[in-house]
Amino acid sequence: MSEVYKDRLWTKDFINTSIVNFALMMSQYLLLVTMAMYATQEYGASVAMAGLVSSAFIIGSLIGRLFGGKHITAMGGKKMLLIGSGFIVLLTASYMIPMGIYPLIVLRILHGMAMGYAMTATGTIIAQIIPPSRNGEGIGYFSMSVVLATAVGPLIGVALIAAYGFISIFIFSFSMAVISLVIGLTVNAPPMRPIKSSETGKFDIFNFFEKRAIPISAVMFVMAFAYSGILSYVTAYAESISLIQAGSLYFTVYGVTVLLSRPITGPLLDRKGANVVMYPAIIMFAIGLAVISQASITIMFLVAAVLIGFGYGNVQSITQALSIKVTPPERLGLANTTYFIALDLGLGFGPFLLGPIATSLGYSGMYLTLGFIVLAGIIVYYLLHGRFDKHITQKHRA
Repeated sequence: MSEVYKDRLWTKDFINTSIVNFALMMSQYLLLVTMAMYATQEYGASVAMAGLVSSAFIIGSLIGRLFGGKHITAMGGKKMLLIGSGFIVLLTASYMIPMGIYPLIVLRILHGMAMGYAMTATGTIIAQIIPPSRNGEGIGYFSMSVVLATAVGPLIGVALIAAYGFISIFIFSFSMAVISLVIGLTVNAPPMRPIKSSETGKFDIFNFFEKRAIPISAVMFVMAFAYSGILSYVTAYAESISLIQAGSLYFTVYGVTVLLSRPITGPLLDRKGANVVMYPAIIMFAIGLAVISQASITIMFLVAAVLIGFGYGNVQSITQALSIKVTPPERLGLANTTYFIALDLGLGFGPFLLGPIATSLGYSGMYLTLGFIVLAGIIVYYLLHGRFDKHITQKHRA
C-alpha cells in the first residue's frame, strides 16, 4: 500500500475534534451574520455602532489566538479547549440577558477571546493527531467543518429570526456551544512537547508567533483580504444587479464545491506537493472574481461561486496544512496562531479598506480589482513558498 495511505486518519479523536470545531463554528456564524441586525433593531444602534458590535468579536478573537498560541504548550490542548468551550457556553447564554449596546460590545470581545482560545486548541490538536504523511488530506477534511458551518449557519440564522426572533438564535448558539463542550470532554489530546527554555526566558515576538509559518500566512492574508470582498458585499452586489436569488444560493454552491474538491486536492498535496494545487487554485480564484464582476445572469453568478470554491476554498486548507508542515511539533500552537491571525486580519479588516473602493468603482470594479490582487498573489506565493516547495516536500518525505 502507498506510504501516503497506510497511516490511519479517521480516528475517534479526529472525528470528535472535527465535530467540536463544527459546533463551535456554527455557534459563531449564527451570531456573526445576525449581530449587526440585532444591535440595530433591538438597541437602535447606528450603522457604524452596529459594525463595531460585529468587529468587536474579531478583536477579541485576535487577542485570544495571540495568547492561546503562547500558552497552549504549558496548558495542553484539551485543557485549553475545555476552558475556551466552557466560557463560550457561559457567554452565549449571556446573549439572552437584555443589556445596553456597550455591554454587548464587551460581551462580543469576551466571546471572541474565548473562541480564539478554543480554535487555537482544536487547530493544534488536529495537527498533532493527523499522520504526517496525510497532512494535506487531513487538514482538508478537518476544515470542511468550517465550510459546512459557513454554508449552513447563515441559512439557519435567517430562518430562525424570521420564524421566532433573535432569542431563537441565542438558544441555538448556546446549544451548539454545549455540544462542543460535551464532545470536547471525549477528545484525547497528545501531550505538547515543551519549548526549549532558552526560548521562554525573555520577551521575544516569536514567543507569540512561529516565524516558519509567517511566509505562508502572509500569502493567506492576501487571499483572505480578497475573499473578504465576497463575504461582506456579495449579497448587496447581487441585490444591486437584480440577482437576489443567485445571491442567496452563492454560499451553498460555494460550500458544495469545496466539499467535493477537498477529497481530491488534499491527497494531491500530500503526493505531489503544494505547487501543483496552489497555482491552479489561485488562478481559478482570480478568474472567479473576474466572472462575478461581470455577472449579469444567475448562471454567471453561480459559475463564479464554483470557481471561487475551487480556488479560495482550497487555498485556505492548503496554506493551513503548509503552516503545520514547516513547523516543529512543539510550536504547532504558535503556527496555528500565526496562520489564523493572518486569516482573521484579512477577513476582518478587508471590508474597511474595500468599502471606499466599492464606493468609487462600484461592486463590479471592486471585484475586478480584487481579481488582479489575487493574480499578484501568485508572485507573493512563489517568492515566499512556491520556489522552496519541492525542497520542503522532499525533506518531509525523507
